[in-house]
Amino acid sequence: MSSPYDTVRYASLQRRNVLITGGASGIGAEMVRAFAAQGANVSFIDIDAGEGAKLAAETGAVFSVCDITDIPALRTAISNIERACGGIDTLVNNAGKDDRHTMSDVEPESWRRAFSLNLDHQFFASQAVSPSMAEKGAGSIIMLGSISWMRGRPGMVGYTTAKAAINGMTRTLARELGPSGIRVNCILPGAIVTERQLKLWTTPEQNQQFIDLQALKFRLDASHVARMALFLASDESGGCTGANFIVDAGLTQN
Repeated sequence: MSSPYDTVRYASLQRRNVLITGGASGIGAEMVRAFAAQGANVSFIDIDAGEGAKLAAETGAVFSVCDITDIPALRTAISNIERACGGIDTLVNNAGKDDRHTMSDVEPESWRRAFSLNLDHQFFASQAVSPSMAEKGAGSIIMLGSISWMRGRPGMVGYTTAKAAINGMTRTLARELGPSGIRVNCILPGAIVTERQLKLWTTPEQNQQFIDLQALKFRLDASHVARMALFLASDESGGCTGANFIVDAGLTQN
């Protein structure tokens, strides 16, 4: 059976150990499919046991149930995965949640939860995998940001603030880990059509609004983001670190 990822083959991804957080649905699930299609050894973690098990059966990837907001549990899960596969070559910090809220509704607990869901785990997962990557003298850490902070999107200040912070983290970790041969980059998706977006917010009118604002006149889906992740994990991006890679069909040009 053909795969949408057969058009380009990254030889360097063959048998490479890849870990994806939040991999059971949306962009993360598409990344699991993309890396598996390239012959990588894929592991992924997610809180959704049911969807995770289905995707593991579909792709042959190894699934572990984990709440990424529980940092001790996240560290344990990563340690177990590293031990099972002999280290992680690529970490994709995909997990996140773009909850909507007004500024007046934000309380300290919900503010901290926004950071826990979107920022904290990206640092602690990166911290966890970096020693074994340093021992190998190579590794790729891929953060997931969002163009929402660049556009100043209202109604989600917790999310946009957390995603903006990832920009600084990416640049700092690239400098800190670069001497060990570890590259750190960030993908900033634009308006991506996912099942969650379709269910909660997407309308025909909104679709047209995004198309009108974009330079490219079609809606993006998760595969567009997954293709960028493949490139950043592969040796073809060996000279890239500390950078933002925007996948938004030109939306931020508006």
